[in-house]
Amino acid sequence: MRWLRPLAVTALCASIAACTTSPTGRSQLLLLSDDQLNQMGQQAFAEYQQNIPTANQASHRYVQCITNAIVDVLPDDQRNLDWQIRVFESEQPNAFALPGGYMGVNTGMLDIATSQDQLASVVGHEIGHVLARHANERASTQSATSLGLSVISSTSGMQTPAGQQMMGVLGMGAEYGIALPFSRRHESEADVIGLQLMAEAGFDPRESVTLWENMQAASGGGAPPAWMSTHPSQGQRIQGLQANMEQALATYEQARSSGRTPNCPRP
Repeated sequence: MRWLRPLAVTALCASIAACTTSPTGRSQLLLLSDDQLNQMGQQAFAEYQQNIPTANQASHRYVQCITNAIVDVLPDDQRNLDWQIRVFESEQPNAFALPGGYMGVNTGMLDIATSQDQLASVVGHEIGHVLARHANERASTQSATSLGLSVISSTSGMQTPAGQQMMGVLGMGAEYGIALPFSRRHESEADVIGLQLMAEAGFDPRESVTLWENMQAASGGGAPPAWMSTHPSQGQRIQGLQANMEQALATYEQARSSGRTPNCPRP
């Protein structure tokens, strides 16, 4: 089923002006308004803060210090987003990003990321999602995939009971053959963008590998198989980071030479 996505994207790109490229040069299909998505991100972030307790001010200052250092290296048009980050009380080592620059980090992630450099890789990764407009792309791809399955249903005699059963199979194929690998592609791309951003801000990019080694140790082998996960495995992420490490280290050395030496005291 993986051939459905490139065919659908190609067809839509040929018919509407909705194609662009991500910061890494990858082709994207974007059907939705960024302004609308940013407003949705703002609303979702406000609701999340109402329902999930936030951490103490010391944790907020620590994470905000790291975020400010990374946002400071962004181009003007990207720096002017309403970048906000909050720390939430949760043992789950997780972080998230919403359209518009709204981000959250759980206190459980602070237990895994034991240095400012390791946490910078998390923050850089989340900023990478926003810069690459992954939320727009995911929503657009979901719409295109649903449209494609609807067309198949209406033109291939899928209204019979046997046809409906086949549609269920196609739906599963769309889930595991398109949606999840596509999400993994986003995660890997955000890793690469985040690696470069943290290096530009003066954080040691080698600590991104240490972070995922920590995550690997903390998971105890309980993660789902990579092909059924919305995220690459820890091992795959480490390999991807190492493949881009030489360039990141050169950027890091240049940043340090130019005076970018962030110092964010850990609470």
